[in-house]
Amino acid sequence: MKNLEKLIETSKQVLKDCSLENGALVAANPIKPYYSKEAKHYLYVWPRDGAYNCIASDIIGITDIQKPFFDWIWDRAENLHETGLLYEKYYVNGLQALNRFQPDQGASVIIAICHCEQSGSVEKEEYHKLVKLLADGICKHWKEDHFDLITNDLWEERHTFPDLKENFTYSLAACICGLQKANEMAPNEKYQETINQMQKTIQNGVQNGQYVRSFGDLNDDHIDASLLGLVWPFNLIDPKSPEMTKTVDEIITKLSPADGVHRYENDEYDGWMYQTMHRKKGAGYWPLLNFWLAIVLNRMDRKDEALKYFNKVIEDIPENNLIPEQIFTNNIQKAVNPLCWSHGMFILAAKELNLI
Repeated sequence: MKNLEKLIETSKQVLKDCSLENGALVAANPIKPYYSKEAKHYLYVWPRDGAYNCIASDIIGITDIQKPFFDWIWDRAENLHETGLLYEKYYVNGLQALNRFQPDQGASVIIAICHCEQSGSVEKEEYHKLVKLLADGICKHWKEDHFDLITNDLWEERHTFPDLKENFTYSLAACICGLQKANEMAPNEKYQETINQMQKTIQNGVQNGQYVRSFGDLNDDHIDASLLGLVWPFNLIDPKSPEMTKTVDEIITKLSPADGVHRYENDEYDGWMYQTMHRKKGAGYWPLLNFWLAIVLNRMDRKDEALKYFNKVIEDIPENNLIPEQIFTNNIQKAVNPLCWSHGMFILAAKELNLI
């Protein structure tokens, strides 16, 4: 197996490279010479990605990107102060690149702020105004058992609609966890009321003994790797519960051929470009999902399996230790490489497995 110390050093460099002068924490930095010229550029800020990467950075001793990133959100994220919402992604100057509402974006930032406050990489109460703004935004648009806005899923490909009272299971779990963190920082009756309603609602996300991608008046019962979030990082569901066990086993059976975890069945997105066109010749497996599954399996006391999925990525990445968004079974398709979130999830999984 490759030298983990060298991989950690590479991960540190990638995380630092993705932290820009103005505090923006981008998904990938295509300016760097190591970045693939045939992949889509990811010089955007996804708040969710940034949140995971802030936590990962903190774990390996990088403590100078979190505060600039949270400041960037407060100072630059377009329409944040008017709406209390974070949207899908932003240009590095703070303008919205896409204005689709993803409830988990704001919730993920709350979770990251809480972690960094507890670890000491940001000052106590330094970002409570930002936490309050984001928590209030979530609560404002929650209407007892659904959001009153069209929401976009984690993978940016599906929507839920308020007239159908639909929810994405991952997004709802993120919001429950985020509001719990906000309520611990500054107790608020509205937060607790919303948490209670969301916890009651997410129980409808169980169909045929397992969790499904989305539910409401219409259900989408397809298996989706994002459901791993119910166990980690949101700590919402007992990892050994029958429903979660069945969900994880379905992810393994249906989404991880040859031990590489895909986002969902029949995924086409490959991030591979021809001029301005997405080729969509079929997705590879996502290293960050292998790391995610490893964390969850470890919490299910299935460590041998966890190590198998962790080591699969370590063996498959190139000798330069850059971890891409996807790994393919051919040498033709070209992935976004490196993806900052992939390196962040490597750190988080290595920490979970006591490898660092």
